[in-house]
Amino acid sequence: MEKKRVLFVSQEISPFLTKSEVSNFTRRVAQSTQEEGKEIRVFMPRYGVINERRHQLHEVIRLSGLNLSIDDQDHPLIIKVASVAAAKMQVYFIDNDDFFRRKQLLHEEDGTCCKDNDERSIFFVRGVLETVKKLGWQPDLIHCNGWFAGIMALYIKHYYKKDPHFKETKVVYNLFNEGFEQPLDPRLHEKLKFDGFPKAVLDKSKDTDFVSFTQLILEHCDGLTVAEAQLDPKLRKLFDDFTQLKQDYMAEEHEAKAFSSFFDRVLDSSVLAN
Repeated sequence: MEKKRVLFVSQEISPFLTKSEVSNFTRRVAQSTQEEGKEIRVFMPRYGVINERRHQLHEVIRLSGLNLSIDDQDHPLIIKVASVAAAKMQVYFIDNDDFFRRKQLLHEEDGTCCKDNDERSIFFVRGVLETVKKLGWQPDLIHCNGWFAGIMALYIKHYYKKDPHFKETKVVYNLFNEGFEQPLDPRLHEKLKFDGFPKAVLDKSKDTDFVSFTQLILEHCDGLTVAEAQLDPKLRKLFDDFTQLKQDYMAEEHEAKAFSSFFDRVLDSSVLAN
């Protein structure tokens, strides 16, 4: 029997970035999912603060070189990889000079959100999916960690809807409290229009505050999980209202089997539906 394939897409992953719930959670659950017998691939952005020499990142020439058009502007895609020896897994990095060479993550030095975070997010998730295609690796399920990875759900359900590589792929979003304080660029809907999104999505994407953006993500997901014990009340309501398969917070000692089993439930439900 073939191993089920889970693609972890995260805005941060330990040990490359270690100061957040997102980075530590993704590292733990990606590792435990592999130990539970599933095949995994792991992706994150190559932020400028990551020390390439210390973590031994190197470019994968055969995967790099593609130009991705975001808002009618071309941006070259660079793919790097590093190993996490203790976890026996590799992490792929999405890189681009325009979006990820700066020394900040998602905020400017004055604490405000980067004005191009929406474009950075789109480039990131499209870069992940194009790289997975080049690898010839078809994910059964994508687990998105952090809001920066969340727009993946929209692209799987629309932009890549007719791509045979992702025809059966399910998307699960993982809720964290960490969001963004200022709304995303109000032109987000124009950028999605450039990528051929339908009017219903474009209309909803005009509200670019964190809760509205999260709601839009969830409308395109096949499953929902919670990463933190104390969830913001507005996010808790989104979780309670979610009508697809969902899993509430699990203590760290129960994470491994709980998440692996939940991924199986989502995949098994799609088999039954067919």
